[in-house]
Amino acid sequence: MRDLQGLLARLFDVAMIVGGAAVASQIRFEYIEAHAYSMAFVAFAAAFSLALFPGFGVYQSWRGRSKLQFACQISLGWLVVQGCALVLMFSLHRLDYVSRLWFAYWTAMSGGLMIAGHLIKHVVLARVRNAGMNIHSVAIVGCGKHCDSVVRKIDRSKDSGFRAVAAFNAEPGEQQLNTRVPVFEDHEAFVNYVRQQNVAEVWLALPLSQERTILRFVNEFRDDLVNVRFVPDVRSLALFEAGVTDLLGEPAINLVASPLSASSMLKKELFDRIFALFAIIAIAPLLIACAIAVKLSSRGPVFFKQRRKGADGRVFLIYKFRSMRLHTEQAGVLRQATRNDPRVTKVGAFLRRTSLDELPQFFNVLRGDMSIVGPRPHALEHDDLYQKVVSGYIHRYRIKPGITGWAQVNGFRGETDRIEKMEGRVAHDLYYLGNWSFGLDMKIIAATIFNGLRHTNAY
Repeated sequence: MRDLQGLLARLFDVAMIVGGAAVASQIRFEYIEAHAYSMAFVAFAAAFSLALFPGFGVYQSWRGRSKLQFACQISLGWLVVQGCALVLMFSLHRLDYVSRLWFAYWTAMSGGLMIAGHLIKHVVLARVRNAGMNIHSVAIVGCGKHCDSVVRKIDRSKDSGFRAVAAFNAEPGEQQLNTRVPVFEDHEAFVNYVRQQNVAEVWLALPLSQERTILRFVNEFRDDLVNVRFVPDVRSLALFEAGVTDLLGEPAINLVASPLSASSMLKKELFDRIFALFAIIAIAPLLIACAIAVKLSSRGPVFFKQRRKGADGRVFLIYKFRSMRLHTEQAGVLRQATRNDPRVTKVGAFLRRTSLDELPQFFNVLRGDMSIVGPRPHALEHDDLYQKVVSGYIHRYRIKPGITGWAQVNGFRGETDRIEKMEGRVAHDLYYLGNWSFGLDMKIIAATIFNGLRHTNAY
């Protein structure tokens, strides 16, 4: 059945590639052109898709996995396919005969059709599973809250096609399971139930310390047609939501590491550079006006430069519009701006209240020192101080610092005259690290634009 589904999925993708090319010809030329070079291009792309799409996991089972990630995999695979076809056409010296506009229409049309078709298939499968068909029954081996949490997640994700039918308490004398499914404490009774009820999956929701129990169940079902999966409980060890990565071909669980994958970091980097470039172009008149106002307000340079720590603790120079009069700081001591600080000029006070003094940091983003959204960078002296007294402070350096952040839009900005303020700021920064998404970044940017330009704590 799975082989048939894979074959149909491949035929569908080829049909969408050919169909997209035909529709693109109709849009571009107002008729379906059958030019030999264009047809060769389409044939190359179809062949490359059959060869490359399996490598992007397009035809794997995505039961219980993110459909957004699935759509991204199709998009990435299709772009790679088109890139390979372009290289081949170029090497054959036939690229000049192909309409660039037709190629753009074709790429967008076929990509959209493939994504839409596969997602519709998953929607239909979700409806079927909600109706009680195409279900994989799951028995969970676990202990305590982690086992209960796994059962609840299965219950909340009915369209994933999994149904919890039983649980085995690995620590009956110490912790009780509070689940709706039958709970077994006798090993033999649980194993017999799994076999008699033809349970498809056994999930080992156990901590790493339960190695003997893990091996026992793996060996028990080694000769059965039962999928045995390890869903480790690493909450006591992992700083962030533990993710699995590939290291030299071996699966590795991230316990204390950046929660953002390499692909997520690359996407965030591309977004930052493009956003910063367009922002600088858009606000160029405002930047010039602020620079003139600063220059006329008091003697000194337009920009304030200070050394800050970035990703992985690398030091960089941050840029701001100067908001204070020139003054001398005591060596090794840094005074934060306070309310009615005499060092702050009238223009500087306005720039601080409206956060306009931060605008030059778009140049830091363009240079790659900072991100649009991320933990705000602090002066090196404050880093040295708070790193010793605030738990988790060091992990703010796992990604690039930002012009704005989750802490700032939630009121944690300005002077940190009490340790509790910094603890609150760090807690929000760590939440952002553990829950990053493009949606969250857009939410923070929108909140900064509409609510965060003025703040009572900014002085």
